[in-house]
Amino acid sequence: MKKEIKDKVVNTNQKYLEKFLSQDVPEKLEKQLENMDWSYIDMINDKEQKRGTFSPLEAMEISKIESNRSKYTDIGIDAIKNTKVGAILLAGGQGTRLGFDKAKGMFNIGQTKELYIFEQLIANLMKVTKAADAWVPLYIMTSEINDAMTREFFEEHNYFGYNRDFVKFFVQEMVPAVDFDGNLLMKSEDSLAMSPNGNGGWFKSLINAGLDKDLKDKGVEWLNVFAVDNVLQQIADPVFVGATIDSGCVSGAKVVRKVDPYERVGALCLEDGKPSIVEYYELTPEMAEAKNPNGSLQYGFGVILNYIFRVDKLFGIAQKSLPLHVVEKKVPYIDENNTEHKPEKPNAYKFETLILDMVYMMDDCLPFEVDREKEFAPVKNATGVDSVESARALLVKNGIEI
Repeated sequence: MKKEIKDKVVNTNQKYLEKFLSQDVPEKLEKQLENMDWSYIDMINDKEQKRGTFSPLEAMEISKIESNRSKYTDIGIDAIKNTKVGAILLAGGQGTRLGFDKAKGMFNIGQTKELYIFEQLIANLMKVTKAADAWVPLYIMTSEINDAMTREFFEEHNYFGYNRDFVKFFVQEMVPAVDFDGNLLMKSEDSLAMSPNGNGGWFKSLINAGLDKDLKDKGVEWLNVFAVDNVLQQIADPVFVGATIDSGCVSGAKVVRKVDPYERVGALCLEDGKPSIVEYYELTPEMAEAKNPNGSLQYGFGVILNYIFRVDKLFGIAQKSLPLHVVEKKVPYIDENNTEHKPEKPNAYKFETLILDMVYMMDDCLPFEVDREKEFAPVKNATGVDSVESARALLVKNGIEI
């Protein structure tokens, strides 16, 4: 173990790592310790996320979008034809809540036939590539856990008909978990307990994988970022792309009208005058129920994790550090005697960066309203709200054979 790492282990009283001061450190563990940001440990004493002053942000509503649809479509198609638009699929998660221990995108959402989440998302994107007669560069962010299986799955299914030359995979960065006393947790004898660094880490992970060169080589100017679990996600949507470009904004966010003031979605708003997202649990009852003169909710548009960012602005914020959010989670670990522990309640802190902070670091953002029944079918749970069942019903409603 290098002297500077030994010093850090001693100075931060790392009880699970002490034994490695006097014995050989496994290569994998040593690399993790050398690459990790030790300042995370200090953060657990300052967990309060300080937010600014929120105010409402008006959305571009469906009525306005429809009256300008042909103009926005032309602008968007032109950008796509010229390879100015790329797409980022955030696919690092597992289907654990669905009782599925593989990459969530590998889940079969079909009933009478096979229809994988990845397959449906590619089909959604191919509607655009056919309309534009051009391929959209697609960058798929995996995790250490599911990277190999995801790549194999795409190979096995011949990329669901997509041009493989336009598909690139990259792995999300991992960060260590610490217990409530600041001890780095061990997953095994040769590894820390690591977890993905949150959905805000995608652009730095892309750069670390060397794919910024691919963006530059292809001349990509806009990136549409979307989550794997919404099977109705419309990707590189020319109308959304065109409206954002036409607005002069450097970013855009697809939003849906909330079904009630307390719906559990983040609402696009302003924070200290900058675009931001206020989480549902941060809204006071007064904010949640506040209405505009026409009777609509002031914080009435929820985000669906479908954003577009101008690439030059992304490179600008990549030079800065995104705020780290400290969250309590259940993290299995082995103790100093190599005894395994599978906690029943939260026992550790994980560190995450969030995409909402990327929005806040942009100069402006266009909230772009979409019809939730046509574009919002998240698959988060096995049954009930935002479930396999509800997503299947919406796929059928949209004429998709399942």
